[in-house]
Amino acid sequence: MTKKVVKNIFWDVDGVLANLNYAYFNFLTNHPKYKPIFGNIKWDDLPKVLPIVPKYGALELKTHPQMGVEMDKDFCSSWEFFSHRPLYPHVVEVLKELHDKGYHQYTMSATFDVETKKRLLNQMLSEVTDFLTIECVQHGTFMHDSAKEDMLKFCLNKYGLKAEETILVDDRIYNIEAALKVGVQPVRMRCEFTSPLPEELKDVPEVHDVVELKSWLEENTILN
Repeated sequence: MTKKVVKNIFWDVDGVLANLNYAYFNFLTNHPKYKPIFGNIKWDDLPKVLPIVPKYGALELKTHPQMGVEMDKDFCSSWEFFSHRPLYPHVVEVLKELHDKGYHQYTMSATFDVETKKRLLNQMLSEVTDFLTIECVQHGTFMHDSAKEDMLKFCLNKYGLKAEETILVDDRIYNIEAALKVGVQPVRMRCEFTSPLPEELKDVPEVHDVVELKSWLEENTILN
C-alpha cells in the first residue's frame, strides 16, 4: 500500500481535543436553571437527554426536543460552564510530538462567538500556542451549515496548503462530509457517545484518542 503524504493537521477541538461531553454534563447537572430537572442524571444518561441526530453523530445541546435552543443559548452565555471542558489525556504531549516531527497544526473549531471561543482556546491550549495556529469558524444555520467547508477552503488558501496533504480530525459527521468535499482527508474521532458512520462514509478511518491518531499517521502516512 502506498502511504499518503500528510503534512498538515486541522484539529476540531470539542469532542477531539477537549471533552465537550463533560462540559454538557456539568452544565445540565449544576446550572441553577437546569439542576432541578437534570441534577440526578448519570453520565450514561446523556444520550437520553440529548438525542444524537444522525447528521451530527455526537451529543449536541440543541437536540433536546423541548429546551434545546434555550439550553444552547444559556450554555454559550455562561462562561463558568462554557469554558469548563478539560483537554483529553495526552493532548499536549501528542501535539508537541507531532510538531517536533514537522507537522503544521491548526484548530478548526466551530462557534457562534468567534472572539469568545478564541479566548477560550488560547487559554485551554496555552502550552502549545507557540506552534498551534488557532482558527475558529462561525456557525451558520443549525443542521444546514457549510461553515467548516468554507473555512477549510479559506485556510488552505491563507496558509498555502495542499488539500491532498491535509487531514481534518473531527467527530461530527457533517464535518467529515465537508472535508471530503474540499479534498481533505477526514479522520473520525470516536467517544462513548458518538454514533457509527453511515454506510457511504464507511471508508473514513476512525480513532478513539489523539494517541491512536498519532499511531494512524505513523502507519498510514508519510511526512515528506
